[in-house]
Amino acid sequence: MAGTRAAIRYAKAVLSLATDKQSADAVNGDMQAIANAISENNELSNALKSEIVKAEVKKTILLEAFPNSNTITQELFNVLMGNKRMELVEQVATKYSELFDIQNGQEKAVVTTAIPMTNDIEMKVLAKIKELTNKAVTVENIIDEDILGGFILRVGDVEYNASIQNKLNKLKREFTLN
Repeated sequence: MAGTRAAIRYAKAVLSLATDKQSADAVNGDMQAIANAISENNELSNALKSEIVKAEVKKTILLEAFPNSNTITQELFNVLMGNKRMELVEQVATKYSELFDIQNGQEKAVVTTAIPMTNDIEMKVLAKIKELTNKAVTVENIIDEDILGGFILRVGDVEYNASIQNKLNKLKREFTLN
């Protein structure tokens, strides 16, 4: 939890600096690339989280992996190294992108379904989301067979759970209470 709070603080500071220097878009591109690379590459993730690998080596790894990154992004690496918080780089990158989207009036809706959504269903979900929020929304579909059917919609801090699993759990609670 403390790491998440620290990551949010770093992300807010970087976003503020990038916005002031009119580089927020470029830094967002860097942050998305960093978050994707670390989440997809176990070796990179393990090296950054390792307590054995020195902070200078972690910084060198990041600079070699992202040689064309913005100077603000490179300065973030320096700050994280100086504060011995290099393991937070993935969280900072993720939080930065989330804050950047919020700042630009964009929101991400996550729809969890038991099977992949069809284009028709995705359009209906988008229409419903637009009724709920006046922001530009992108939809991410997560497949989770454990929900059995229905869907779980999460937009920002709001979650609507219309899954079969949720309905069965409610019934189970009702029967155990009576």
